[in-house]
Amino acid sequence: MSLRQFEYALAVAEEGSVTAAAESLRVAQPSVSQQIRGLERELGVTLFARTPSGLVPTSAGRAFLREAEVAVVAARRARATARAGDEELVGELVVAAQMGFGTRQLPSALGALARRFPRVEVTVFEEPNSAELERLYRRGSLDLSLMAACERSPERAHHLGDEAFVVVLGEQHPLLTADKVDLQDLASEPWLRFDRDSALDGVLHSVLRDNDLTPATAARVTQTATAVRWAAHGLGVALVPASTVPDGYRHLIRPVSPVVAQPVIAVLRPTPGPAESALLDLLHREPWHLPAPPA
Repeated sequence: MSLRQFEYALAVAEEGSVTAAAESLRVAQPSVSQQIRGLERELGVTLFARTPSGLVPTSAGRAFLREAEVAVVAARRARATARAGDEELVGELVVAAQMGFGTRQLPSALGALARRFPRVEVTVFEEPNSAELERLYRRGSLDLSLMAACERSPERAHHLGDEAFVVVLGEQHPLLTADKVDLQDLASEPWLRFDRDSALDGVLHSVLRDNDLTPATAARVTQTATAVRWAAHGLGVALVPASTVPDGYRHLIRPVSPVVAQPVIAVLRPTPGPAESALLDLLHREPWHLPAPPA
């Protein structure tokens, strides 16, 4: 088996056809077909089933592709490390950020990284679920993960700072006259909540439980910006990280009492390269401020 075969199989799985995979790889279609057939012969299994919607990995194919992805990512990292000549670093960096955390700090750090290593290609995606982030980390699919600390946090976690949470109120809400909002004053309010398996909803659930509040759920949303906009229109109140509030809505946020904050960590892959190590350093340099505790 060769790394090229692994890359071809992953491309077929992603594109759903040999033709589309060949186009994405910029190689001839017969070459992809030949490599896949040779791989199946060597493994003694069928990797793809032909369906009306295209080629779909079989159960054996899915198991193989999980390991193939790890091997391809590791090979790319090895090439990047071998080519690393300080400012001439070339390679790929895969970063996952837990939705709602590091919203202000990560783009700034990535911009500084791009200026330092302009030939490094960075892929970033948001993932709300802590368990999914942990799974991707353990598979070796991520170079750096930015997430809220939790009981399942990996051992090699670097504390970056604490994300302060604020409450978002409607345009005409009477509590806007206060400098901060006591959580008990929100006891009768309907709440805009996030997906049940998200870290953001986990924070809200803990806050409400610790303050003996039983929330009425107005709606569940998947994005912090949606929660802010809907709260602004009076559909409910929302508890979100302060850094996620878009410009134009900051006059509607208030710190809460007791203060709500969540530690934010970064987790690197077990053998980090120069790019992810540099990104970690840049994230440490970003400001992570908490509001002053209530008097």
